[in-house]
Amino acid sequence: HARVDMSRVCKAFARAGCRSVRSYIQSGNVIFDTDEEDCAALFEKIRTKVRGLTGEQSSVIFRSARQIHALVKAAPFKAYEDDRTLKLYAVCLAERPRSVPPFPWEDPKERLEAIGIKGLDVLVVSRRKEPRLFYGFPNSFVEKMLDVPATSRNWSTITKIAALMGPTR
Repeated sequence: HARVDMSRVCKAFARAGCRSVRSYIQSGNVIFDTDEEDCAALFEKIRTKVRGLTGEQSSVIFRSARQIHALVKAAPFKAYEDDRTLKLYAVCLAERPRSVPPFPWEDPKERLEAIGIKGLDVLVVSRRKEPRLFYGFPNSFVEKMLDVPATSRNWSTITKIAALMGPTR
């Protein structure tokens, strides 16, 4: 939850050994290349570098280009994409939950509906709340349901990141 300039975050990724590091919007999306065979070791280096920027244990969640492209290709929101009154989210889990309750899950107060899961990404539809017409944000809802750290991204952000990554190899 720390606020850090994305150029500093990108430099931390580069110092950890990543190549072609770039960010997409100021919400913590970093795209990079690596030849590293041991992804777990690389991810730990990145977490250490990011922790140096934030001064706290930062939850950094990773997705490969293949995972992002597979999620977009699955078109999980096909039934909802024509409804411009909705916000659609992929809630990216940091790890596999011990158990997953049957879908859908609803939070009537926040007007959220989790419709499914693809890999480690929970798919959530957010509807306008009355009377102010704000939208509920799904992160804490999903974290409470699954007892797993997560980060939420708007579906349009996910699709734009997929396009920026280019085709998978």
